[in-house]
Amino acid sequence: MNFNIGDKIQIHCYKHNGKLNSISKNTIVLDETKEMLVCANYHAKLFDYDGKSHRTKEPAILFFFKDSWFNVIAQFKKYGLFYYCNIASPYVIDDNVIKYIDYDLDLRVFPDGSHKVLDKNEYKFHKKIMRYSSDIDLIVNEELKKLIILKNGNKGPFNVKILSEYYEKFIKLSEK
Repeated sequence: MNFNIGDKIQIHCYKHNGKLNSISKNTIVLDETKEMLVCANYHAKLFDYDGKSHRTKEPAILFFFKDSWFNVIAQFKKYGLFYYCNIASPYVIDDNVIKYIDYDLDLRVFPDGSHKVLDKNEYKFHKKIMRYSSDIDLIVNEELKKLIILKNGNKGPFNVKILSEYYEKFIKLSEK
């Protein structure tokens, strides 16, 4: 394990060309297993590549995977549970910072369970200008399918019982 429960960490999102795309601060570690790192935040400060910053508006539980090419953010909005899933490289830890490469495609899951794949045109554009290899293209598309299967089966981060346990853990840590 690289982190302790309750540690506050940063998350750095990069693009394939190595450029930093965004930074998220004040994220709390909830759990680290052989397969994943689970974190949470609320009103986290986000800095975008263009220098603009904003704060998240709702509590979120974040799942980063060591061997899967996606990460999942469960967002507890006033009008329901949403998921924002990034197709991205497995994370690495560098100097207590979670780092990953974002590959543009996103899966948005709505409270009724429906979903939508986002940013297909951005993926096509970046694939061309950043010269994603055929291997990367294959991985990205296979991992998107894998992610949708997880969602449809209510498994992993889409399992409401597991998600509720992490949310309760986050609330208790936030009260300290």
